[in-house]
Amino acid sequence: MNALIRILRAPRFAARAAARFTLAGAVVLGLAAPAFAEPPLEKTEIRYQGWAGQVTFTELAEDLGYLAPLKLKWVGNTISGPQDIQTVVTGDIDIGGAFYGAILKLIAAKAPIKAVVGYYGSDANTYQGYFVKDDSPIRTARDLIGKKVAVNTLGAHLEFVLREYLARSGLSASEARQVTLVAIPPVTSEQALRQGQVEVSTLSGVLRDKALERGGIHSLFNDTDLFGQFTGGAYVLRDKFVKDNPNASRKLVEGISRAIQWAQTTPPEEVRARFERIIAERKRNEDGSSIKYWKSTGVASKGGVISDAEIQVWIDWLVKDGLFKPGQIKASDTYTNEFNYFRPGKTAEAR
Repeated sequence: MNALIRILRAPRFAARAAARFTLAGAVVLGLAAPAFAEPPLEKTEIRYQGWAGQVTFTELAEDLGYLAPLKLKWVGNTISGPQDIQTVVTGDIDIGGAFYGAILKLIAAKAPIKAVVGYYGSDANTYQGYFVKDDSPIRTARDLIGKKVAVNTLGAHLEFVLREYLARSGLSASEARQVTLVAIPPVTSEQALRQGQVEVSTLSGVLRDKALERGGIHSLFNDTDLFGQFTGGAYVLRDKFVKDNPNASRKLVEGISRAIQWAQTTPPEEVRARFERIIAERKRNEDGSSIKYWKSTGVASKGGVISDAEIQVWIDWLVKDGLFKPGQIKASDTYTNEFNYFRPGKTAEAR
């Protein structure tokens, strides 16, 4: 009889046990859900400047869906990294990027910004070259004394690299000052060289490749000759922006770093096709034909993770040039990887 009762009661016990299990599971899931839910964003609109005929990694991140629910607001184009980050400092845009030297100068001047993700650099496919005409008498750094060199803007990547080239070649400070830098928009730099307005023009990426296709010019030296593969600049955010919008800052930078890594690992032809579509769809009355020459990001680290070493190179240069005092700027104080999707110790990829 007792055995029969046990058999009859078994389904009831099983049902109760199942119910308890289901309830426990619901509680566990309920407790765990907030850990996977994204925190609310303090703002959903991010103002930025673009580059005519190019796709920034911020724009790529939005197109890949990495920024949602953030939305980008394009406020115009820039041709200069220093101008871009100065516009961040004034609060007219939320994110901008420039060469590390320009970032360091602003920080030394007490600008409340930090680098948050490396976004451009140089490698075997993507680099800055200093070009002369094939019939030019310029063969060495010393031949540049008394000559004019076209750069996109003063006080940025191209000037720093040139001055390092002159210094490594043994020119004194007074001799280096006799090399004149002329600020010329990149799109007219080739023309200025061919017409004799300058003796040297800096060319990179699509502008370089198109110029080489036309022939008659060659490289005097490249930035990779001096530094190898390196990340040369970063996007910056204002300290106040990060303080007021920590969740939006994380979403923005994580998205950009994921977009950079996507471009680093995706076949170039696929990247170019996506860039071409983005340019066509945004309808800014621009020429996107140069995208077919895109080859690589140039960014040395995965997803643009920043290191002390890549910044220290430029701090040392600024100290050597007398623009900074020794110890004036500490590399680790100028950037943060806190929001980078691929920051050290983060397990985002395994999640």
